[in-house]
Amino acid sequence: MVNSTLSPERIETIVSSGLLDGPDADILEKYPGEPTNGVDSDGFHEAGGYFVGARLGANLVGCGAFRVVDGETVEIKRMYVVPAFRGRGVSRIMLEHLESEARRRGYLRSILETGTRQLEAISLYASSGYSETEPFAPYIGNENSVCFAKKLRRGT
Repeated sequence: MVNSTLSPERIETIVSSGLLDGPDADILEKYPGEPTNGVDSDGFHEAGGYFVGARLGANLVGCGAFRVVDGETVEIKRMYVVPAFRGRGVSRIMLEHLESEARRRGYLRSILETGTRQLEAISLYASSGYSETEPFAPYIGNENSVCFAKKLRRGT
């Protein structure tokens, strides 16, 4: 990703930037009537949640997050890159960064959910070492969801 930086961001910064409007709009367009299953901003950071932003200059062009599931597992959430900046590896480096931060904090496993029509996301996760897994709450029984998991090995 040329001339860009990754940095930890407060959820309030991500929300106020309008960056989360993009994934919500994508979900509503591809899956009308489905919930967006976003991130609850109340107490997000205090509960161990972590957001990363991708910046080109002063502009946020992408974001991703994880929330703590339990003492060993995080769930990757809200991966999004502004359409004009897609295809440049932004999502991959954000995902690698999130995994690295989760490992640094001692988590051993990462899980995530994406939609069955999100072919680029499915490809990214599969090529990043994620394997399809049984659906987890709140995605159990949702035919539009596909869930993935990956062991986060220390030192990788």
